[in-house]
Amino acid sequence: MSVTLAVSLVGMVVIGVLGFLGRRGRSANLAEWTVGRRSFGTFTMWFLQAGESFTTFTFLAVAGLAFTGGASATYAIPYIPLAYLGLYFLGPKVWRLGKEHHYLTQADFFQERYGSPLLGRVVAVMGVVFLLPYLQLQITGLGLIVKLVTGDASSGVLSMVLATVLTVAFVLWSGIRGVASTAYLKDALMILAIFLVIAVVPVHFAGGVSAVFRRLQQTDPQALFVHTGHYDHTWWLTSILISAIGSMFLTLPHLWPPLLSARDGGVVRRNNIFLPLYQLAIMLPIIIGYTGLLVLPRGTDDNAVLLTLTARALPDWAVGFVAVAAAASAMVPAAVMCMGMSTLVAHNLVRPKGPRAQLWVNHGTVIAAAGLALVLGIVRPDLLANLLLLTFSGLAQLAPGLAAVVGRRRLLSAGPALLGMLAGVAVVAWMTFFEVSIAHINAGIVGLVVNIALAALAQLLVGKPRQVSSWATRRLAAEAAD
Repeated sequence: MSVTLAVSLVGMVVIGVLGFLGRRGRSANLAEWTVGRRSFGTFTMWFLQAGESFTTFTFLAVAGLAFTGGASATYAIPYIPLAYLGLYFLGPKVWRLGKEHHYLTQADFFQERYGSPLLGRVVAVMGVVFLLPYLQLQITGLGLIVKLVTGDASSGVLSMVLATVLTVAFVLWSGIRGVASTAYLKDALMILAIFLVIAVVPVHFAGGVSAVFRRLQQTDPQALFVHTGHYDHTWWLTSILISAIGSMFLTLPHLWPPLLSARDGGVVRRNNIFLPLYQLAIMLPIIIGYTGLLVLPRGTDDNAVLLTLTARALPDWAVGFVAVAAAASAMVPAAVMCMGMSTLVAHNLVRPKGPRAQLWVNHGTVIAAAGLALVLGIVRPDLLANLLLLTFSGLAQLAPGLAAVVGRRRLLSAGPALLGMLAGVAVVAWMTFFEVSIAHINAGIVGLVVNIALAALAQLLVGKPRQVSSWATRRLAAEAAD
């Protein structure tokens, strides 16, 4: 066993052990397991929310996009600050509604606010379907990380299995508290690893960061600008817009449990002020991608750029450390995604009677979802590739429905909201699967235009939205008390 692989495996075990240590007594019901009695303070919430944003995408895809699309990769820098600007106002409102009406999931919000069990179930199904490929991405990315740094495909498979088993185990044992305890280590490792790589790789291959840009100015100046082609200005701007909308309106269902676990709305608001600082770290993988343009052949797998350069520039133990940080950036988000999917199934789709039965269904879903993602990641890593393209643009179609009812005045009824949502998803699917491009505008933006137009037209036809009864609130409160 190589030093790199040994360090990687030991690091994964440490992450898993920290997850087990996060448990604080036995989870008596799904609410305790999912939102931890809504008691987390600013420090814990900081790491929980940052952990959702910084995944294997931060390590692999941003550097890869800089390698293939040049400055187009910078779209990943501004969208999170823009989203948190909106969440500064929206986040505390969602938290307050969640506490008042006992939400555990995103689907609870839609069901209670619209008074529609059907809409709640549709949102739950969308969340499960669209999160599965995102979960597979984390597990497959982890295997790719270890494979690249060790040069051994079997090591990648071993790491995928080990990391999945450890993640499932600590999620089942500790719930949201286990995720929080691992998020501390994950963020520390990720920041240290990124700074280690940026301090060594540009110096090793080009003589420093400034030298990278000087040489690119001479050899490939187009890479320093958003230029014509697939990743043009329209793609860049609409990618920022759809990503900011998706994050601002909490369209990804695994964003909800950490938010709802906050102690109060002030915790949410304070974090939304300072969390954009994390986006400074996004610039560093972009520089690594630019370094790759100087030394790697253009046919190189874009997802392999950062780790290929790291393996060439650092000693084995340091490469192992970077692999552990990258593995943590897959394991912690994967844990939150498992929680998001399982809670949707147990709380909004299956709805077994009694807290014990809910927990059993919930835990069974965690195992099933993670197991399926693992098997697909090993056997058919590209099977869900097209569906993954729908994850962000497709789930962004929930944004108008959320925005219409988060305030005191409801702007949409359940029927128009559902019609717009499904129409938007259909447009995104059509553009994605049939590779339809409209001036390089992100498919999610096109879907949102259709979504909002149809929902507004349908609402005009049915008349003013009526007040929703409180039956859903009473049901959610009764379940939370069990």
